[in-house]
Amino acid sequence: MNCLIVGASVGIGHDLALKLASKKYNLMLTYNTNYELCKKLQEKIIKQYRVKCIIKKCDLRIEDNIKETIEDCKSKLGRLDVLVNNASISHDNLIDDKTKDEFLDVIDVNLIGTFLMCKYGKNIMSKKGIIINMSSTDGIDTYSIYNIDYAISKAGIIQLTKSLSLILDNIKVIAIAPNWVDTESTRQIDEKYLQNELLRVGQKKLITISEVVNTIVHSIENLNMKSGSIIRIDGE
Repeated sequence: MNCLIVGASVGIGHDLALKLASKKYNLMLTYNTNYELCKKLQEKIIKQYRVKCIIKKCDLRIEDNIKETIEDCKSKLGRLDVLVNNASISHDNLIDDKTKDEFLDVIDVNLIGTFLMCKYGKNIMSKKGIIINMSSTDGIDTYSIYNIDYAISKAGIIQLTKSLSLILDNIKVIAIAPNWVDTESTRQIDEKYLQNELLRVGQKKLITISEVVNTIVHSIENLNMKSGSIIRIDGE
């Protein structure tokens, strides 16, 4: 089995790569700025699990980067069985402070980047291939006054997933929508603000990275899961 994980240097993508490598998946892992972290992950995976592991710089704002990533995946791994669109960014600020460039940057990376990965990735996928798109409950009902662009991008990913499930006959497309996850970026948030947000959305605890990873793996392995499914993780 071969898997491309988009955004694999840290957090969910990093731990998912280790989990799938333990299951003997061959991997292509993309990064944009965190080369050193991705390189260390590659070395660990090859040494510990003895599977193919290729790393590739890919800026999701650049369509040619995405095309090159898919071409490299085909040439070095062959067919693609699983595509995980995990990379995303945010610029959290109020609407009066948010610039057009910031807004478009979030949409470009999170939504258009995911669309283009699906568009080109589907061409090298096996007949029973699976695409996992990382969304968020912010794309459903936990959005805030600070993240209008992020919430719109994640809502778009949900609709993209549903639409692709109608278009792609032989490829299963699923979206994972977690609430607040205990990642490094979350831990850098002001503690008082974070606790207020958890209270506001009714989340009892931070979701662990392992919970998200296990949900992704279950979604890949569950043959009965329908294409177009949106899997919500609330942290209850």
